[in-house]
Parts: sequence; C-alpha cells; structure tokens
Amino acid sequence: MSTSQVHRGHVARLPVWDRCAVMGVVNVTPDSFSDGGRWFDTTAAIKHGLDLVAQGADLVDVGGESTRPGATRVDEDEELKRVIPVVRGLAAEGITVSVDTMRACVAEQSLAAGASLVNDVSGGLADPAMVPVVAAAGAPFVVMHWRGFLEGATVRGSYEDVVSEVVGELHARVEAIIEGGVAPDHIVVDPGLGFSKEPGHDLALLAHLPELRALGHPLLVAASRKRFLGHVLADEEGAPPPARERDAATAAVSAIAAHAGAWAVRVHEVRATADAVRVARAVEGAL
Repeated sequence: MSTSQVHRGHVARLPVWDRCAVMGVVNVTPDSFSDGGRWFDTTAAIKHGLDLVAQGADLVDVGGESTRPGATRVDEDEELKRVIPVVRGLAAEGITVSVDTMRACVAEQSLAAGASLVNDVSGGLADPAMVPVVAAAGAPFVVMHWRGFLEGATVRGSYEDVVSEVVGELHARVEAIIEGGVAPDHIVVDPGLGFSKEPGHDLALLAHLPELRALGHPLLVAASRKRFLGHVLADEEGAPPPARERDAATAAVSAIAAHAGAWAVRVHEVRATADAVRVARAVEGAL
C-alpha cells in the first residue's frame, strides 16, 4: 500500500495534510481531568496554543468546559468569557482553531471570532440549536458518539457489540445532521473514547478503526491521557499512573490511529505524537 492509497478524507474548508493531523488541546478550565487550571488565564492559554503549534500541532482545539465524569456544567456566559478571547487570539496568529463546545451560542461566536471547526462531544444532541448554527455557518463539524452527560459515573456504557453499536449510532446521528443542513464533506466522526465506555470498549474500538472509517467521513481519534490508558498501564496493585504520565501511551495510540487512516488525533502533549504520525506516514510510504 503506497502513501497515495491511504485515504484519510478531506474536510471542506480546512487545510489538507498529507498525513494524520495533530490537534493540540487547550483547556481553558479550572477542572479538566488532566491539566485543569494550567491554562485558565487567557494570556497563558494563547501562549500554550502557540507553543503546541511550535511543537508540531496542525490545529488547536479550545474548550472552556470540562467533560470529565461528574463535572459541573459552567453557564453560557462563563464559557464565552473563557473561550472567545483565546479563539480570537490564536486565529489572529493564523492558527487553525477548533472550538470544543456543546453550546450553539459558543460555537456561533467562536466561528465569528475566527474558529474554523466546531468539535461537539454531544454530536449536536446537547443543544438543539447547534446543527442549525453549524449548517448556517457552513462550518466543519466533529460528530462524536455520545449517550448523555457523564454525571458521576459512566452513563449507559452497556454494549452487546460495542463496535457495531457505535458505528450504527454514529451513522444515524450523521444522517440526522446531514438532514439538518450540514454538508457531508463538512463532517468528521469521533468514536467517543471514554464517553459511556469501559476500557475494554475503548480498546475494541481502536482495534476496529477501519469499521469507523467505513462510515465514509474523516475520523478523529481522541485518546489522550484517558482512563483506558491508565487501566492498561496500571501497576501490580491496579493503580493507574496520573493522567500526565500517560503521554507515551497516547503517542502509541496516535501511531496506531495514523496507520489505520485516521484524519487527526487529539492530544494534550504534542511533540511525541507529532513524531509518531510522521513515522507512521514514512512507514506507509515504504510499503
């Protein structure tokens, strides 16, 4: 298989990369599971986004609301206050910016401030106005597999066949979003690793990424520092390493995802993953 045969898909209105893209994460929150509070200040968040690009990120995902299990939702005004200045500052530097939000108002104002992509972990289910806003703006849209808010524990994480069920539910959601006016070539799909899923479910989905790619849309894989990696890396007593000690494992998943044809991987620590996706591309080119 030559590099030209690895078809990752192209997302309309976004740059074209000749390999799996790297999406760096900027959490403008005090309570993210892995780096909450480190980039809460606007100036620090913008600098962090610039640093991620210098380390190899192709685009930067800015979020102002933690989606970790049990997290309390912030109100709309607070999310806007956190996100919009950072989006504006990074876009002004020529960076391709994604906004990580479940609120249509935040998406709309972020797009107006220069964001290029809306990354909604609810796939447009949390806010009925989201799909109309994205459709009206003609913006690319990440549709994640989602079964509800993670309030205190994994929600509805029971599957008979996690791969077929996630693929089926994503297909149905994508069809609804297209009916809502979003162009098919603007849609990215995300299997939602860690959302209403146990570690075994996440690993099964990673083992079957071609089935997800068969949905016909570019694929985003967001495994960075997640619980299933802690489970894999747990010590003899079953204790997982802290989230920030899972970056090497994250880079390993990035290489796996890139080799399987993912369009992009979403990560907190960029440098190792930037190397991993470039190695994966070099290997593809040697086949």
